[in-house]
Amino acid sequence: MTAPNDVAFSAAVKAEQAKRGSRRQFERAAEARPMRSTVTPDLVAFLGELDHFYLGTASADRQPYIQHRGGPKGFLKATDERHLAFADFAGNRQYITLGNLAENPRAYMFLMHYPTQQRVKLWGTAEVIEDDPALLARLADASYRAKPERVIRFRIEAWDINCRQHITPRYTQEDINAAAVKMAQRIAELEAEVARLRAQNSGAMVENA
Repeated sequence: MTAPNDVAFSAAVKAEQAKRGSRRQFERAAEARPMRSTVTPDLVAFLGELDHFYLGTASADRQPYIQHRGGPKGFLKATDERHLAFADFAGNRQYITLGNLAENPRAYMFLMHYPTQQRVKLWGTAEVIEDDPALLARLADASYRAKPERVIRFRIEAWDINCRQHITPRYTQEDINAAAVKMAQRIAELEAEVARLRAQNSGAMVENA
């Protein structure tokens, strides 16, 4: 069985690493902390913060395609220790991802959380599930304004955490609104404290007059 690190680092990749002087670095990393192939509590927690990710597929003739997938926070879920899945919502009806998976199950997920500058990359295979209403109901959020049509399930072969270098923090409107509420609350507290101190000072001046 292929080791998780070997899923990402093919012979050609290892040759490039050796030629450019980084092969030993990644050999040591694999020995100290090999890539994982099962879901961990940390990964589940990370998924719970995501409202989007990128899904890569390729056709049988190896034409690649990257698709942005969005939904309510936490819509990408772990269904067991080797699988992630999400409800596929009605979209522009191009069906490029579905066509690619019909002839080539190889897939890749790139998960990015901009506020904390964290990213996770996953290699594996994916399948389209059209006839499992129970699973679709488990994954879909009834409050989200989109029609769930099917499930796409991803089987993990390897996953790893990428470094934070060059990731510019970005924030959703929800994040900004929450920060604005906290700031408004703090301003109100400070204004109340200033008013209290002014009143206290005015009282002291009257007593000393």
